[in-house]
Amino acid sequence: MGIRIFKGNIVNPKSKDILEEKKNCTIVVMDGVIDSIYDGDEEVPKQFDREETVNFGDGIIIPAFSDLHIHASQYVERGVGMDSLLFDWLNNFTFPQEAGFRDITYAKRIYSQVIRDFLLHGTFQTNLFTTIHYDACDLFFRMLEESGLYAYCSKINMDMNSPEYYVEDTDQSIYDTERFICEHTDGYSGRVKPILIPRFAPTCSEKLLKGLGNLAEKYRLGLHTHLVESKAEAAWAKELYPQYASDGDIYEQTGLMSGDGPKIFAHVIFPTEVELDLLRKYDAVSVHCPDSTTNITAGIMPASTMMDDGLRIALGTDVGGGHFMGLYREASTAIQLSKLKEFYEEDHRRLVFANTFYMATAEGGSVFGNIGKIEPGYKFNAIVIDGMQDKGYELSPRECVERFCYSGDDRNITARVIDGNVINVDEVMSRVIQIN
Repeated sequence: MGIRIFKGNIVNPKSKDILEEKKNCTIVVMDGVIDSIYDGDEEVPKQFDREETVNFGDGIIIPAFSDLHIHASQYVERGVGMDSLLFDWLNNFTFPQEAGFRDITYAKRIYSQVIRDFLLHGTFQTNLFTTIHYDACDLFFRMLEESGLYAYCSKINMDMNSPEYYVEDTDQSIYDTERFICEHTDGYSGRVKPILIPRFAPTCSEKLLKGLGNLAEKYRLGLHTHLVESKAEAAWAKELYPQYASDGDIYEQTGLMSGDGPKIFAHVIFPTEVELDLLRKYDAVSVHCPDSTTNITAGIMPASTMMDDGLRIALGTDVGGGHFMGLYREASTAIQLSKLKEFYEEDHRRLVFANTFYMATAEGGSVFGNIGKIEPGYKFNAIVIDGMQDKGYELSPRECVERFCYSGDDRNITARVIDGNVINVDEVMSRVIQIN
């Protein structure tokens, strides 16, 4: 790959509280990793004069987004059935639709659209739910690999409290999961990796959870599931598993927290002290999905309180509970919901833009390695924002990015870079759809 030079303005999530901007920068990228950054008034070493240079002009370079909780198999459900509460939505819309992924042609049609939307909206790292169907999950894994995206992707597990047309045999579920792990590790780039995905405790028997726990320890894998998504879900889990202290305790005691991979929990709206202690103990990431938890009337995550306590908070679209594929919109919605929570709960602090932009980029990106910042040592996975200025009134680069997260869309993304390569979405998709 060699050396490549990029020029433009930079907005970088320095920390959860600091969003820095730099103008007219030169970024030196070596083998897909940022080597050095020179501000506008710094002299760039002459050794780089002859290197290939991409000048983005007035464009604003920001880290690509990381969506840490999305149901790729629910893509066609976004914005549909939003009058329903969680369990009605699952039974009336989700389970019947997801069952269709037994048809590999259907699966490819949907997953192709998912990948295209990731690329269009600048989400280059993602943590996914799929379905129970081995062949469809295998196909999606290989499509993601071809796309160049970074992802955690496996089959999901569910062997009870689900419709008979969409439920697994326990032993077969464990067997297929181990097979998936073994067949999707060696021989791949490492950008796309397996992870364990029990759907959520009420749909998994103790035997299944313990079987997955054994795989977590054997293969040192991470965990992706839902945690205290709603009061009803948490109460149901406690009813089914009275021998455990809480929803989160179920996952720890069955061994699912024993691997070395990331522990990623979606929603975490009503965490008990047991859950909070577990999140700290395992350095887990809680995923705030503002649109989704509003749509299904689940509640508002106490994100600022958890963040102030040192817990890791990222963002997810949770499509199809969420209704829009652009993670940047979750950054603005999270702020709006935090203001409502502060209004009704005086001990709750509102979030600010630096907080939520950090969640969407640096915190989410961290589960994939050194990804999510425009700094030396980080993968140069980035997008370029433009077209946010008004005539007669100048916004700073930071203000342009904030406006983009509130009112922009994929048309304001003028360039996309993965591993230091400027990509063309149509060219990438032409390769992806060839995967069978």
